[in-house]
Amino acid sequence: VANFLSYVKDGHYNGTVFHRVIGDFLIQGGAYTPDMQQKPERAPVANESSNGLSNLRGTLAAARRSSDATSATAQFFINTVDNRQLDFRGDATPEMTGFCVFGRVVEGMDVVDRIRVVPTGAKPPFASDVPVTPVLVESAKQLD
Repeated sequence: VANFLSYVKDGHYNGTVFHRVIGDFLIQGGAYTPDMQQKPERAPVANESSNGLSNLRGTLAAARRSSDATSATAQFFINTVDNRQLDFRGDATPEMTGFCVFGRVVEGMDVVDRIRVVPTGAKPPFASDVPVTPVLVESAKQLD
């Protein structure tokens, strides 16, 4: 949570896009501008996927490289369906370690559902799943 909120406070997410949309899985953002330039990120944070939270529809989780359990930085994803296969199951391998859930959508799942069905295709540096028309995060802010 602290990592995500520090990026929010710094304005990092303003002007980024959801660069990965897989309708019956997740939508991912937090790193790229509409022209697919990656924004600078801070050092990775510890993976806290053993916190007891589950990757259920509407939850936010820290994105990371699948081969490195401790590589989460600014990117996050919203689960569009229940993805319990992404939950912590042990720490023997990165796959078993899972993805850390740190929040949930409390309002606006209708927006998530509109994003999850946008047309996608290839756009460098990605071979697939990038929205044809950018889905922009105009701004992110912490509410009191």
